[in-house]
Amino acid sequence: MSHPSTYEPKTGIERWLDSRLPIVRFGADLMSYPTPRNLNYWYTFGGILSFCLAVQIITGIVLAMHYDASGAGAFMSVERGIMRDVNYGWLIRGVHANGASMFFVAVYLHIMRGIYYGSYKAPREVLWLLGCVIYVLMMATAFMGYVLPWGQMSFWGAKVITNLIGALPLVGKPITTLLWGGFSVDDPTLNRFFSLHYLLPFVIAAVVALHIWALHVPGNNNPTGVNVKSDNDTVAFHPFYTVKDGFAIGLFMIMFAVFVFYLPDALGKADNAIPANPLVTPAHIVPEWYLLPFYAILRAIPDKLLGVLALAGSIGMLFALPWLDTSKVKSMRYRPTARLYFFIWIAATCVLGWCGSQEPDGKLFGIESFNFIDYPIMSVTWASRIAALYYFSFFGIMLFLGLSETPLPVPDSLYTPVLKTPVAAPAE
Repeated sequence: MSHPSTYEPKTGIERWLDSRLPIVRFGADLMSYPTPRNLNYWYTFGGILSFCLAVQIITGIVLAMHYDASGAGAFMSVERGIMRDVNYGWLIRGVHANGASMFFVAVYLHIMRGIYYGSYKAPREVLWLLGCVIYVLMMATAFMGYVLPWGQMSFWGAKVITNLIGALPLVGKPITTLLWGGFSVDDPTLNRFFSLHYLLPFVIAAVVALHIWALHVPGNNNPTGVNVKSDNDTVAFHPFYTVKDGFAIGLFMIMFAVFVFYLPDALGKADNAIPANPLVTPAHIVPEWYLLPFYAILRAIPDKLLGVLALAGSIGMLFALPWLDTSKVKSMRYRPTARLYFFIWIAATCVLGWCGSQEPDGKLFGIESFNFIDYPIMSVTWASRIAALYYFSFFGIMLFLGLSETPLPVPDSLYTPVLKTPVAAPAE
């Protein structure tokens, strides 16, 4: 959805720069970009995510200045050097560590909003695919960052996850050896992860720029899923949505600050306060909370290779969603059946997250297991399997539901309600 530029250089310097590098024009055009007038607060998470990315890059650069990427010095450089010796190091590390969790909170809400309102449908498939690429890069960056403190959970988490790659036929072992820099997790592994963890946020920033570019070609989706028909359906991005996004970012920062100042270790693991020891395995090795659903899917399958393929498939399904959903209606506001299946899918994902945090042979809600064909039914593993089955089934349901469901009436435009009662456009 292109629109003519309204920027006019006012000074000689602006005219000189505009004829050579029209960066001021580009910023002005972004601010005046016509945006659907009915966007709600679920659409503010794009701005929140941009804020989170900037925070992570800035704090990460400062932390890298004081980090020692060696097995002998990594743990102490974090726990003593950064946390105690560097001025406000505790604050910078607290912001960075909790910022990763805040980043994933925002991105999960952003993804759920995109699915609910059908933001992946034509003509926004490339926009969605770029968002999925950002999500995968985020997971890789977060995992590598989790290894850097070189505590017990960092070391053993790296060992467990990198070992999974070895399950891939032919290429698994060489890739694992390349990541390790040898035949086990050691100093070369830490150096590789530190280098990649520093690099990938800038790759994410580049893909985010493409994501924003892809957004401004077809324009924003909106809660109704109806395309913009006229100028009456839009308002300028500034000041209407800059103020709205700014307010949402302010509320988000309050929640962020609560964790940084009052609950700095609530989202971490206590075992990571113990220096890495290759000779002592933690009782329960788990990743950070934002990777737990995928970890539960991995553990739910007894075969290692099939588990890795299921893990990859659980993310790959998101990439395929624009073509799996066959409905002509975008927004689930007008798809009550799809909405029901969607909320069950959210619940199943939360169950997977809970199961991923528990021991795989644990009892479900403390209930004694009973055997059925020699398999304990009331167990975390079986809860993971049932939830994983629905997780994958949801995408198949979306494929067939679009061909069989009867959606509610959809408005013709942003100014025409479902009952067809005309609404006067605002006075110009």
